[in-house]
Amino acid sequence: MNKQELIATAKALVAQGKGILAADESTGTIGKRLSSIDTPNTEENRRDYREMLFTTDGMEAFISGVILFDETLRQSGIDGTPFVKTLTAKGVIPGIKVDAGVKQLPGGLDGEKITEGLEGLGKRLAEYYELGARFAKWRAVIEIDDSRPSELCLKANAEALARYAALCQAANIVPIVEPEVLMDGDHTIERCEEVTGKALHALFVALKTHDVMLEGLLLKPNMVIPGLKCVRQASPDEVAAATLRCFREHVPAGVPGIVFLSGGQADDVATANLNAMNAASGDKPWALSFSYGRALQAAALKAWGGKPANVTAAKHAFYHRAKLNGQAATGAYQPVMEGAA
Repeated sequence: MNKQELIATAKALVAQGKGILAADESTGTIGKRLSSIDTPNTEENRRDYREMLFTTDGMEAFISGVILFDETLRQSGIDGTPFVKTLTAKGVIPGIKVDAGVKQLPGGLDGEKITEGLEGLGKRLAEYYELGARFAKWRAVIEIDDSRPSELCLKANAEALARYAALCQAANIVPIVEPEVLMDGDHTIERCEEVTGKALHALFVALKTHDVMLEGLLLKPNMVIPGLKCVRQASPDEVAAATLRCFREHVPAGVPGIVFLSGGQADDVATANLNAMNAASGDKPWALSFSYGRALQAAALKAWGGKPANVTAAKHAFYHRAKLNGQAATGAYQPVMEGAA
């Protein structure tokens, strides 16, 4: 393990005003995105869409790293330049999704999941490092309602995240650990705070057990928000207060950065909530930034529509969204900026 390399990479990923683009959709998931704009799910279309994002002029001012899918890490643009080279030439760090998806958790409550992908992971990480990846991502899915999650679910997923993180650091790859408490359902913000706290507690106990170096990892959690079907939704200031309270209690100061997932929030809502956290007073020992997928890509995908003639407009939409989230990562975002494009 090269501790200094890991620490330097982790810090670079949460540089001031920058965050991470999650472009790691599986072939099936990207197919759903493409079908929404009536575009066939072919390797060529997947390549063209991602190349459009990666070659957007100036995006590197707000995007520090990009999480790639296995196919994308190995792909080249239409001119033959590998995507890894395209990104690194911009000073953007390539990353890789390494989990193999979720399955039913044996012994868990109804619907609870465990993430797979540990078998052979060390060998895959060594290959990914050679291909240019310098950080990785593993997502745990945590269902929430009045009875879930179970202790088994929390501990099993925390253990898998910790084992993954230890393997990453042994391969000189910065692990992003993602314990996602889903925002589906009608749970209150108070219930989300309770469950998120338990998930974080279980995670950091497991990370310590596996001797994972906190300074060489990033945390990718959900924000503390009500469920989508909750009668009472929360303002950005309420989200910021609950999230910061929860994270101050459960996330050690040694973690260099927290890169929030958007979790299905609307683009502008995810940006406003992140901004409120950075604008809030009080101790925040970690950088607070973003690792968004749909919340960065939705406008660009719609503008593109699968048509070459729309590439310029789509790049503009992506740049604008990235810039707004870069502003939110410093607490300088204002809703009026939404209409600037």
